[in-house]
Amino acid sequence: MTKRCSNKSEFTLKDLADRIGGRVIGDEKISIRGVAGLNEACPGEIAFFANQRYRPLLASTRASALIASEEEPFFKGPVIQVCDPYLAFAKVLEIFYPCLEPATGIHPDAVIHPDAVIAEDASIQAGAFIGRGVRVGSKVHIMSCSVVGEDSVIGDCSLLYPNVTLYPETELGERVIIHAGSVIGSDGFGYARQNGMPYKIPQVGRVVIEDDCEIGANVCIDRGTLGDTRIGKGTKIDNLVQIAHNVVLGPYSVIVSQTGISGSTQVGSGVILAGQTGVAGHIKIGDGVVAAARSGITKDIPQGQTIAGFMAMPANEWRKSEAVYRNLPEMQKRYRELLKRVESLEAVLQAGGHAKGGS
Repeated sequence: MTKRCSNKSEFTLKDLADRIGGRVIGDEKISIRGVAGLNEACPGEIAFFANQRYRPLLASTRASALIASEEEPFFKGPVIQVCDPYLAFAKVLEIFYPCLEPATGIHPDAVIHPDAVIAEDASIQAGAFIGRGVRVGSKVHIMSCSVVGEDSVIGDCSLLYPNVTLYPETELGERVIIHAGSVIGSDGFGYARQNGMPYKIPQVGRVVIEDDCEIGANVCIDRGTLGDTRIGKGTKIDNLVQIAHNVVLGPYSVIVSQTGISGSTQVGSGVILAGQTGVAGHIKIGDGVVAAARSGITKDIPQGQTIAGFMAMPANEWRKSEAVYRNLPEMQKRYRELLKRVESLEAVLQAGGHAKGGS
């Protein structure tokens, strides 16, 4: 659950193919003892091929077998054919590096409020603090120096890495993973004005993180002002992301590093916000939207669009605009040349007009 360790086992290629739902092309009896990249693989290891830019490596790799979507003429060994090589690679890694289950029980140096309810098979490490009224589910693992505020709920099989902070009344579903240093439930950034000075608005809502979410390291998710900030089922959030108060993220979305989402924004299902995307507050992003890196989203985006740039626009339009932008110096030079030619022609025409008048 918290650590992966090589099981030092060997599998025939057919065994691996059966376990990941693939089909062997070539010798299915060869033995595989590990998995590695195309560059690093040694005999006895299997590699994967999912990106055409790495095709030149197929001829030189020392891997004994390959995971790919089809037979590759540049690779001389057997292939496990699958629909999605990258997904199959992840499954093979799980086979060779299974999770180790942590020892259950509460370390004597953990601080547990007597009103907290902890499942018998949970694991709580030294230095962790569990507040009043907290409920910790089965097979939960809370690592050193994490803080779980009062009346919070942690669902079964969830994992908090070291130095995670859950403010009071935070709710985690089942199989939620939160990496080190993340803060869940801090106050939303809300201020009124009194005599020209900021006046803090109490933030009395919660954060709810649904089942199967993973939150990266040093992520901040603010509690709602009144209602909930909600992270939908299966959503994955990268390191260094800021989610403001009352944001609702739909299920199975992917939020990449250094993205910031302002308050009360609603993000649909299956949305991808690439790195350093900025999202204004009180807007709606439809299902399936994909935002390229460093997009600036300031208005509602209908479902299914791929957008880019600041201000964000359909990606094809943004690419055309970028092409024009790169050519601006040459266009300016050409414009000045044309302007001089026009001025010269106008001078000639004016001179011709004066000559006719004089005759």
